[in-house]
Amino acid sequence: MVFAIHLGFSTLAWHSPVRSQKEFPKKTCMHTWIKICGTTCLEDALNSIEAGADALGFIFAPSKRRILPENAQKIIRELPQKIEKIGVFMDAGAMGIRHVVREVELTGIQMHGEGEFPPEVYSYLPEDRRDGLRKIKTIIVWEGFELRFDSYAAVPGVVDEWLFDSGAGSGKTFDWQAARAKLGDRQGRFIIAGGLTPENVGDAIRTFKPWGVDAVSGLEREPGRKDPEKLKAFVAAVRRAEEI
Repeated sequence: MVFAIHLGFSTLAWHSPVRSQKEFPKKTCMHTWIKICGTTCLEDALNSIEAGADALGFIFAPSKRRILPENAQKIIRELPQKIEKIGVFMDAGAMGIRHVVREVELTGIQMHGEGEFPPEVYSYLPEDRRDGLRKIKTIIVWEGFELRFDSYAAVPGVVDEWLFDSGAGSGKTFDWQAARAKLGDRQGRFIIAGGLTPENVGDAIRTFKPWGVDAVSGLEREPGRKDPEKLKAFVAAVRRAEEI
């Protein structure tokens, strides 16, 4: 099926994606997907995997945790195939994301900024990879965020998961109960981020009941470097929350 949307003075057409035979890993109803973001070195990547992470995030945007594509690729080459490798982009534009996807063996992308319009990004992704990549769209939880979700979700098939965050690298939580209430009966695979720590992630899961969780600063010993004990405690807290 072909969709079209008017962007500026031109009309962009794209095809609703059809999943390739190589699917990204599925999650059972009792397993919360865990992404550890802000990976900057192989040691932290391996510690995150040992702790039980499902996915690692590599930030290709202005940040204390920014990593160059070539350095991310060096790390990814050393990782198990089953671990997801998500590239995080903020206002990179469709062409910027396309360039990194060609250079780095990512299994997914996270569109964090206002400059990443999902249908446009999808149309620019390499044709041989676009349907196999996990595509996540971030929505900042502020007044009227649910309406932004509605506008993005109006085009089916170009976003796989929705990540609700308090702000880029803010290290602060949002009101999980109020946000879930505002979403009402809206459906989707929802990920929550923003200020998650081993101490509060259990409450977040029990309150919001997300499909997945994403953490960065709450798992570090210093900006850009992970604390192995916090990683283990975080994953353990997630798994305990699933049992209640």
